[in-house]
Amino acid sequence: MHALDAFSLDLGPGVLGLLGPNGAGKSTLMRILATVTRPTEGRAEWNGVDIVAKPDTVRAVLGFLPQDFGVYPNLSAQEFLEYIAAAKGIDGRAARTRIDELLVLVNLTDARKRQLGGFSGGMRQRVGIAQALLNDPQLLIVDEPTAGLDPEERVRFRNLLSELGGERIIILSTHIVSDVEATATHIALINKGKLVASAAPEDLLRDVEGRVWEWIVPSAELTDAKQRFRISSTMRRSDGVRVRAVSETAPTPNAQRVAPTLEDAYLLYIAAAVPATA
Repeated sequence: MHALDAFSLDLGPGVLGLLGPNGAGKSTLMRILATVTRPTEGRAEWNGVDIVAKPDTVRAVLGFLPQDFGVYPNLSAQEFLEYIAAAKGIDGRAARTRIDELLVLVNLTDARKRQLGGFSGGMRQRVGIAQALLNDPQLLIVDEPTAGLDPEERVRFRNLLSELGGERIIILSTHIVSDVEATATHIALINKGKLVASAAPEDLLRDVEGRVWEWIVPSAELTDAKQRFRISSTMRRSDGVRVRAVSETAPTPNAQRVAPTLEDAYLLYIAAAVPATA
């Protein structure tokens, strides 16, 4: 079985949201584009140059935050970023200025002298975001970047991605639909190594328009509803459970059509052939 199979995608400036369930092949694609993993077949190109054959072509303009980003626990945030800047060949004076800017950007100025070993998971993730931006990359790849971030940090990071996406290519790989909904100008849905859909968010929403329904069911009937319908969400209320589902026709006589969300479109494309489970 291939991690990626018959996968073809053209990218331009903006934020690409790469969405798919865990194990869909997202991280494999990110590692190939970041020249960390060599594909067994196929080509990956940057401005027409094969980056498998000539990886330095893209490495010079690349920023990468992998899912398994690690740090040196005995270094401070300042020292770690200086080390990464030197490894990327950034001039010392320019690096210090850039590090100052990035520490403000990721809200770590007050913690710059603290050892990374004492950082929380969210703080380490913010250091990872900073190191990915050190060389002001034209191609920024971030794999599950909001893992470990609290709600305020997540909003800050989403806004940052939106601001950065004007003149560069940003690939945001995640299984969190709300992260993509808030930032992406284009969305690619991947499942079992295959590209399921590639479109603007508006087009994906248009595809599911008129096929999203909500209705109330008693709590005792919820399990049966999950088995019968393709349910995207549930919300308990005093009069029962409000169920939201994707269906070509009204699931029940009392169901009402509602405006679709990307969660609904994601379910339609990714889980269409998978039976609903409790």
